[in-house]
Amino acid sequence: MKEGRDDLLAALEGRGWQSGAAIAASLGVSRAAVWKRVERLRERGYGIEAVAGRGYRLVRDSDLLLPDAIRKHYRPTLLRGEIVHRTTIDSTNRLAAELARAGAEEGTTVVAEQQTAGRGRLGRTWVSPASVNLYASIVLRPGIPPLDVPRLTLVAGLAVAEAIRDSGSFAPRIKWPNDVLLGGRKVAGVLTELEAEADRVRFVIVGIGVNLNAARADFPPELRRKATSLAIAGGTPVARAAFTGRLLTRLDAAWATFLEGGFAALRHRYDELHGLVGVAVTIDGAPPLAGTVRGVDDGGALLVEAEGTIRRVVSGEVTLRDTYRALRRGRA
Repeated sequence: MKEGRDDLLAALEGRGWQSGAAIAASLGVSRAAVWKRVERLRERGYGIEAVAGRGYRLVRDSDLLLPDAIRKHYRPTLLRGEIVHRTTIDSTNRLAAELARAGAEEGTTVVAEQQTAGRGRLGRTWVSPASVNLYASIVLRPGIPPLDVPRLTLVAGLAVAEAIRDSGSFAPRIKWPNDVLLGGRKVAGVLTELEAEADRVRFVIVGIGVNLNAARADFPPELRRKATSLAIAGGTPVARAAFTGRLLTRLDAAWATFLEGGFAALRHRYDELHGLVGVAVTIDGAPPLAGTVRGVDDGGALLVEAEGTIRRVVSGEVTLRDTYRALRRGRA
């Protein structure tokens, strides 16, 4: 179901003081109905002043991840699905998959203020405090075989890193395959899940978590040395809806490039933000592989030099052999 633009909010935006009578007449409702709707907007976080004899004035947008607020910063070309907002949810990926099975359009995006069962890669828990970060899941319907789906994690990671770079004087670095770091600390992660038949992908859910306004106290003690947020790194709060719009715009553009030219068409942009090049790593596997990262190839595989030979790594958990100090570039 499509969520329409709130006509009262539209009537208040950018217009200064307006009388209740004028608003009621323009919307075709009573002045009492206008008052009730103003109260509902206030409950959603909008700052609206009301003064007798002057009327109403919008003084502050909501910091909630409401569809209307996100759309002001998002002009998609391909990913035109609806934005679905939830205050609290177990997992945005779970709801996005449910909507995809019901036929949701590509680009349908689920955002939530809080997750009670947020998940990261390899079954890890994604810490999801309320109304400070971004938790989003996007429905994609790529015409690619299931074996190519892991490349979509890299496409989404690139979009996240570029959106962070767009948001201030940040120097994000991608940790292949699914993390984005600031100053060597994790600020974002991508979880890609698919539903497929033997040779056909039905849909892919790209789950994205970005720590935007979390304070250090919002992280469990064991993560405070490993995780950060844009607010911690930059020293000022981030407008969450605006960031979400920028991120979705970046994802929309990267998705279009990927569909036209594959990951090879994005590789030069990925290389600019890839933080593992020249770093000594260990890749889990049977047996584990230890070596130095030399980049990624046109298929998105990690290139690791071990004993003078370049090896292609298409999956696996990457562990830095010199902790995260090698990645502590830019603002921490």
